[in-house]
Amino acid sequence: MTGYQSLFIFMTKQRYFFTVLILGSLTALGPFSIDMYLPGFPAIAKSLHTTTAQVSISLSSFFVGLAAGQLLYGPLLDRFGRKKPLYVGLVLYIIASAGCYFATSIETLIILRFIQAIGACAAGVASMAMVRDIFPLEENAKIFALLILILGASPMIAPTVGGYVTVAFGWHLIFVILGIMALLILLTVIFFLPESYKADPSYSLKPKPIINSFLQVIKEPQFYTYAFAGAFAFAGLFVYVSASPIVFMEVFKVSAKTYGWIFATLSVGFIGSSQVNNLLLKKFKSEQIIRVSLSIQVITALVFLIGSIYGWFGLGGTIGMIFVLLCCVGITSPNASALSLAPFEKNAGTASALLGALQLGLGALATFGVSVFNSQSAIPMAGIMESTAVIGLLILLIGASRIKNKVDVSSTASAGMAH
Repeated sequence: MTGYQSLFIFMTKQRYFFTVLILGSLTALGPFSIDMYLPGFPAIAKSLHTTTAQVSISLSSFFVGLAAGQLLYGPLLDRFGRKKPLYVGLVLYIIASAGCYFATSIETLIILRFIQAIGACAAGVASMAMVRDIFPLEENAKIFALLILILGASPMIAPTVGGYVTVAFGWHLIFVILGIMALLILLTVIFFLPESYKADPSYSLKPKPIINSFLQVIKEPQFYTYAFAGAFAFAGLFVYVSASPIVFMEVFKVSAKTYGWIFATLSVGFIGSSQVNNLLLKKFKSEQIIRVSLSIQVITALVFLIGSIYGWFGLGGTIGMIFVLLCCVGITSPNASALSLAPFEKNAGTASALLGALQLGLGALATFGVSVFNSQSAIPMAGIMESTAVIGLLILLIGASRIKNKVDVSSTASAGMAH
């Protein structure tokens, strides 16, 4: 147990709750930036004289920015501690949000969304690294599941608010709200979140040592097995987010407000399943849970694909299939993250960054696939979801046999917490 993790033993329930809440807010900033403007796709397209498919490229550029930024912030978090790079990222996010408000062309919006993502990903990487810093290994899967619970406020609240804001005030105001959110999070981090990792002046920021550090992480069998398997499974969520405005608002012709409520309803599956995962962890190991969850995801996506091709599903059926798929992702994700980061202590920032880059990079590729097909049906969504799930399961089955000295994240003893 590290010096920072030893603080966990003396953490009160109130402090525990508040720390998790702040980390969850950091984790949710990126998803909130995505979900809130989804209902505005048709309005943005009309305002900027382009198509909804072109607007979806601004979503893909955001994913690319998140992925690229992960690799930038990982070394910075290990060199300068967790909070200073986090400050820089949040300030950059606020500035880019202001730029998005004034965007007058789709090209400008695409570039600014990329910059905004570079800022947002500092929050995501820092929060994951701080979980590894502060909490004991046996608590990590539980904490990641709690972060997903907080993150779940994004798909429940953001698209609904975004739909109403777009209808009442126009899509530009969405970026004002996002900028204010980031400012409040920045102030909370400055005054209430302790530094969890001492700056390491010996950590080199030269390209070669940084590359070697990333290579050292990715060569670890436990990391690449669960990171890649989890990332491909998680890509299904990105596909859904990217394709849902087209599927629901253009294929099924629902309004922006109705779309927001559908999105919020579907998020219950993702959020609820992540909490069911905490109950499963009391009886099963993380690796057992991932194997079953990914298998169900593959079967469900296949049924969804076949049904979409033959027209089996209307609006209700499509919502039902997506609900089950999001449940699978919600169970797989926290376990995959915990197992991926378990072997690392000193360079948890680099490992967290690489994990995030894989998740977001594969997610960005998947969303580009949605833009390329640009089909007025659910077939591209279902097809890409099935492909990513199958690849994830294959990686899990093949990679698991190569792990020689697995670092277990299952709880073998309860850590004390002051009351």
